[in-house]
Amino acid sequence: MPTHPLAPPSEAELNQAVSIFRDAHPAKDAVFCSSGLLEPDKAQVKAGTATARVVRLVGTDSTPDGGFQADVNITRGTVDTLRLGLDAQAPYGMLDIGLAVELTKSNDQWLNAMRSRDIGVDTEEELKLVQIDPWPAGGFAHEVIPSGHRAMRCIAFLKEDATDNGYARPIHGLIAHVDLTRGCVAAVEDHGAIPLPPNSGRFDAAHQTHTRQDLRNLEITQPDGPSFKVEGYQVNWQGYEFSVSIHPVHGLVLHQLSLHQRPLLYRAALSEMVVPYGDKDPMHAWKHVLDASEYNMGMLVNSLKLGCDCLGEIHYFDIHQVTWEGKIRTVEHAICMHEEDYGIQWKHVDFATQHSEVRRSRRLVISSIFTIGNYDYGFFWYLYLDGTVQMEIKLTGIVGVSAVTPETHNPAQSPLIGEGLASPVHQHLFCFRLDWELDGGNNCLYENEVQALPLGPDNPHGTQFAAVSRHLTTERDAQRDISPATSRTWKVINPNSLNGLGLPVAYKLLPGSSPSLLAAPESIVVKRAGFGQHHLWATPFAADETSAAGQRTVMHQGQGGLPELTEANRDITQCDLVMWHTVAVTHVPRPEDWPVMPVEYAGFHLIPVGFFDQNPTLDLPSHCPASSNSE
Repeated sequence: MPTHPLAPPSEAELNQAVSIFRDAHPAKDAVFCSSGLLEPDKAQVKAGTATARVVRLVGTDSTPDGGFQADVNITRGTVDTLRLGLDAQAPYGMLDIGLAVELTKSNDQWLNAMRSRDIGVDTEEELKLVQIDPWPAGGFAHEVIPSGHRAMRCIAFLKEDATDNGYARPIHGLIAHVDLTRGCVAAVEDHGAIPLPPNSGRFDAAHQTHTRQDLRNLEITQPDGPSFKVEGYQVNWQGYEFSVSIHPVHGLVLHQLSLHQRPLLYRAALSEMVVPYGDKDPMHAWKHVLDASEYNMGMLVNSLKLGCDCLGEIHYFDIHQVTWEGKIRTVEHAICMHEEDYGIQWKHVDFATQHSEVRRSRRLVISSIFTIGNYDYGFFWYLYLDGTVQMEIKLTGIVGVSAVTPETHNPAQSPLIGEGLASPVHQHLFCFRLDWELDGGNNCLYENEVQALPLGPDNPHGTQFAAVSRHLTTERDAQRDISPATSRTWKVINPNSLNGLGLPVAYKLLPGSSPSLLAAPESIVVKRAGFGQHHLWATPFAADETSAAGQRTVMHQGQGGLPELTEANRDITQCDLVMWHTVAVTHVPRPEDWPVMPVEYAGFHLIPVGFFDQNPTLDLPSHCPASSNSE
């Protein structure tokens, strides 16, 4: 048994959970979409009394509803199964995706549409070269698909061979609407053929004309080993203590983060994300994937042993998952952890004596990468020596594409990125849930800005400005947006914990540059992903409120998201505070994003404000590594 109540399920635990479920579930045709630990009660974890281990299995079977949610108590050998409704279904799983592809490739109307484009589909070998990408149908299900039916939309691409980048040749204008509930293609939408783009989109090393020869080796070594200590999924580094896991929806999670035995965050992770497209083209106008919950992002975590995703003295954490048929899959190296030098921590040169004092910064990096269709998302938690905590999202992979001609190209909504190839303008919005327990008590939320003071006797030259603060006391007060012009930040304080200056200890959320959701308030996109309307939300802790867009989002219309959760306008004056922070990128594609996209960044910082009485890095060693000397 794991030594920590929040440790991810082991292979043995998952096997036991599947066995208990199979014995109790009457339908033997059940398949699984996701698996993970049902985290025990927060109060029990903090009190050290959490004992039961419960695995949550979510999936579908032949029952014509939204699937099942089974909480398997492997400690007691019991299972509690909940049937899901048609308006909020189990996430899409690998069987759904495989079925959607199979149904599309066997549909006569779709096959004839491919033949009309002179694309071969009459042999098994030809069909293998057609890449099908199934997309969620929620919010924009085709009119012929009955309400509540589980559905997907399938778009297609043509590959040169099995290893080709199929996205280079989109088969434009053709969409298959798949009714998974009935097991058929309900409709084929054909807007007319556009010639396939002529050029290859291969980006692997074998297909490059040359590689750079003047990059010298750069090695990262720690002769004495890393500075962190690991026990299972628990980590201790430079005063920080925490544990890590992979949640099927939220992905990479930090649990019970503390610093010098002072609690900071009970839980920190992504809650939800959405990728809405802004192009009116019928191939894209409906796209707004809730990647975290519709596809169960955590189930799509990469194995980081397959490339140079991490450098240095690395510790990896493996994760175990249940496959669709109930077998156990081990994702080796699902979480990477290592230390990085991060330049100078602080420095000053005394002008009179020319004496220099400098200390170097270092950060601990905890990362995982998830591939969802054409996009790859890296989530990186950074812990710094001065108490700063940072989340950085790295967006890469392959952009969405359209085949275009000079007559059909719409450059304002879909810039040209290659010959006959355009990419739609779109957004990526990520909502993080930060469950605070700063210094172990109830917390308050403040908004801080710097404002110019009016001209007057106390400001005769108009040069003065001041930091002002406002207590946010209700959920409605806390629906706020960034304001770079006024240096707006948000501060979490513990009014019952004072520093050496007699002031409440605090941490501030420093947001990055971030747009808001651009879809109209009346749109289905906003109804389903309303968290994107604001950069900040806050709620009092509730165990069942973990999802910014609702617990189950497949085929749903927006129930249970943050706008609904905050309708009661609950009091947050001083409470077990949960902060929700939305960060976003509006991506206007460019030729440099093709055929694979250089990393684009988004994120935020959490920075101590009076948590310490002075600079906490004064005790850093003054020596520099000998290897840093110039020759």
